Amino acid sequence: MLIEPLDERQLCAAAEELAWRDPDLRGVLERYGVPPLWARAPGFATLIRIILEQQVSLASAAAAFGRLQTALGQVVPTAFLTLDDVQLKAIGFSRQKARYGRLLAEKLGSGGLNLAELAGLEDDAVRARLTQLKGIGRWSADIYLLMALCRPDIWPRSDLALISTVARLKHLPALPTAAEFEQIGEAWRPWRSVAARLAWFEYLGGKG
Repeated sequence: MLIEPLDERQLCAAAEELAWRDPDLRGVLERYGVPPLWARAPGFATLIRIILEQQVSLASAAAAFGRLQTALGQVVPTAFLTLDDVQLKAIGFSRQKARYGRLLAEKLGSGGLNLAELAGLEDDAVRARLTQLKGIGRWSADIYLLMALCRPDIWPRSDLALISTVARLKHLPALPTAAEFEQIGEAWRPWRSVAARLAWFEYLGGKG
């Protein structure tokens, strides 16, 4: 079954709907406008970039991914597997992330995972497929769902920037617990991916 991805038109409409429903999100929309879709091409390159983004700043991950593109030309599994540990370290991969990247490249090369098939799966089924891979946890799977597959109702519950921004928008005295954060997100169904984008846009001060 093909799941309809979020597009620019839906993003604008959903942002307006959420702003009408929630004054805190309305404030973000009034300050900065509609957030970017931040769409990424589905596939190996995007998963590698997400691995690089784990527990580091987006800027440093983007710089490392840029160096990887320069080194390979095209970020595909066969090319990635030609890089040794020294080369990957110079690009910006930790030993652990280099291992995750190689395991992913080998899995795709052997046919053990077909990323094209994910577009036809429900959100939870996509998470189940991706989190079977070493180095791909719930956060990484959610970011892939949200940005590569553009699913409309994803709530990355362990994203620290999202959690801290939502806490500030909701005037909470402390960061919410996991359960509290899930409950906050429930109010924004079926557009939690749009609510997340609005909160990230707030976090970035309206910079795309």
